[in-house]
Amino acid sequence: MLVSVDAVTWSLYGSYLLIVVLIVLAPGPDTMVVLKNALAGGARGGLLASLGIFSGNVIQGTAAALGLGLLITKSQPLFHALKWLGAAYLAYLGFQALRGARRGRYEGLDDPRRGRTGGFRRWREGFLSNITNPKVLVLYLSVLPQFLNPAVTTTWDALLLAYTVAVLGGLWLVVLLLCVHRVRDWLGRRKVRRGLDSVTGTALIGFGAALAVES
Repeated sequence: MLVSVDAVTWSLYGSYLLIVVLIVLAPGPDTMVVLKNALAGGARGGLLASLGIFSGNVIQGTAAALGLGLLITKSQPLFHALKWLGAAYLAYLGFQALRGARRGRYEGLDDPRRGRTGGFRRWREGFLSNITNPKVLVLYLSVLPQFLNPAVTTTWDALLLAYTVAVLGGLWLVVLLLCVHRVRDWLGRRKVRRGLDSVTGTALIGFGAALAVES
């Protein structure tokens, strides 16, 4: 990318950044997974889920930049298996959130015990929700080629463009966590928590259903 000014100019990269920012800010499964874990595990839980999502983004971006992503999308059995796995996992996370809302058993957001356990589970939820979502890979494969010229760009150019998505996505999730932290007293109310869990769970199930029916 910026390694070769003949391949991707600063002006072109600025256009790319604008598109990526708009994509990152659009609410999606990643946002809901982070909110779910931030509400259940505090700032640490949300951060670990964000790191899991970032890891999944890096892997999918790397696959797309190296040409492996195209092989996956062209293999219909593999692509559809990944799609159904991703849909099922999002639905599973959604039902978890709805079950928590139904039970309504919440400790305070400032409880020191929150976030001390289940760290790997929270990272895993973020990672699996991202890595099993083929729409992320399709996004990379649809956006990156618009800014790469095979005649002059290198693999490093493609990797840097791909990692830009992962980094900006990770930064946005951190900003989201900071916002959650600022209103933690309000979020600590039982009725608010139940309402947010209901909305988050319904949204996750909706994203899973949309992924499943998408051709």
